[in-house]
Amino acid sequence: MARYTGPTTKVARKFGEPIFGPDKYFEKKNYPPGMHGALKRRKKMSEYGVQLKEKQKAKFIYGVLERQFAKTFSRAERTKGITGVILLQLLESRLDNVVYRMGIAPSRAAARQLVSHRHITLNGRVVNIPSMALRPGDVVGVRERSKSLEVINDSLASNRHGKYSWLEWNSDSFTGKFVSVPEREDIPENIK
Repeated sequence: MARYTGPTTKVARKFGEPIFGPDKYFEKKNYPPGMHGALKRRKKMSEYGVQLKEKQKAKFIYGVLERQFAKTFSRAERTKGITGVILLQLLESRLDNVVYRMGIAPSRAAARQLVSHRHITLNGRVVNIPSMALRPGDVVGVRERSKSLEVINDSLASNRHGKYSWLEWNSDSFTGKFVSVPEREDIPENIK
């Protein structure tokens, strides 16, 4: 599948927050990109503009392009409940996002690459599809021969895996369990 490979700081500046993680260039220039970046053209944004900006922010944060995002939205629309909350829950339950949330990878792009390069197992089987949707009770682990990878060990050493209530991590066996679908209050992303 395709993914966004362009400038990340420019995108973060467009939204006014570091959506791809800490960025020293964002700290230097925390105004919108472009020739008139510091001088905002329009004071008030329309309701459509706000919705479009939030949709684009969600797409960039989770690393999905328009077609895949539209399919996920239509799936959320068919499910009973609040569509926006269900959409975020579906995006949070993707395999690459769960690998990132467990702390196996330092970023979502790195998590996507680890899954694509077959370093991750799901319920004991090696998988290479980053967009795979997880169900409660699924066990995500690091492949036996990949446990010595420097990227994985450095990321696990940063100790991020105990942060989320919907995930459990076992550092002895390098496995984690997707306990439940997260509630909206548990999702730390700033998406309206």
